[in-house]
Amino acid sequence: MNDDLTRDAPIMETTAERLAKVVHEGQRTMPEDRPLLVCKPKKVESWRVFKIMSEFIEGFDIIRRHGLAVSFFGSTRTSLEDAAYKHAEELAGRLAKKGFAVITGGSSGIMQAANKGAFEAGGVSVGLNINLPDSQVYNPYLTEKFSFDHFFVRKVMLTYASEIYVYFPGGFGTLDEFFEIVTLVQTKKIRKVPILLFGKKFWEPLSAFIEKELYQKRAAIDEGDMTLYTIVDTVDEAYNYIVSNVSC
Repeated sequence: MNDDLTRDAPIMETTAERLAKVVHEGQRTMPEDRPLLVCKPKKVESWRVFKIMSEFIEGFDIIRRHGLAVSFFGSTRTSLEDAAYKHAEELAGRLAKKGFAVITGGSSGIMQAANKGAFEAGGVSVGLNINLPDSQVYNPYLTEKFSFDHFFVRKVMLTYASEIYVYFPGGFGTLDEFFEIVTLVQTKKIRKVPILLFGKKFWEPLSAFIEKELYQKRAAIDEGDMTLYTIVDTVDEAYNYIVSNVSC
């Protein structure tokens, strides 16, 4: 057995060295003035490939440290006085006390509410942010954070980060994240995980559209696809559903 371990050690070491080199190259070769990524670049810039790889490596390194996690999504424009802000804060705090790491995009609105709830409950509060031309700052309630240059890398991290996904009312970004997760579960690209939509007034019209237009009228989805998500309206409903249905 010792001989086997000796033979395996150099391979493991070589892999670790390669990953470390990728991260280093991604940080070292990235130019200060970075051109935008177009749909089909005329040439593949080596610095961009290294940066993308390094973001994947560092991102996975963060999320693998948290065995039980919940991701919160919702509008960045939700104010502190909004009922949704208070609900997200309370739910995140209760889940943090239950041992969940709370993961968000790390910015304002619902993300800040969830991070605040986890942080003030003494739990793990993670922010996976995105670098934008109009700087998107971190909220002050994070115990761990990382900033991505590429939306698609960040989306992969958020997709694989948690055992439960909670969506509060939001805009294009929130809907994009919701349909991303539902599609991945529907196509069995990821295992079936609880998907919770908080706020009946906001989500039920979308659910009705999905049932009437996508299922009944166009047969674009199966009937079972409409059971991939659950709509709730209170913190108690959400909390009880999560603790009853989550598996690590």
